[in-house]
Amino acid sequence: MSPLLLVLVVLLIILAVGGGLAVNNLLWLILIVALLVILFGYVSGRRV
Repeated sequence: MSPLLLVLVVLLIILAVGGGLAVNNLLWLILIVALLVILFGYVSGRRV
């Protein structure tokens, strides 16, 4: 995982924890989707 992606994930977590309820839910959804995309890309990259 690149340092930039790691920083973005950490920022999303901080914003999700510190945000309001609606913003919190949206950011957690974005965070989960981002992690799935990163994981899928990492696994696909390793298989190739």
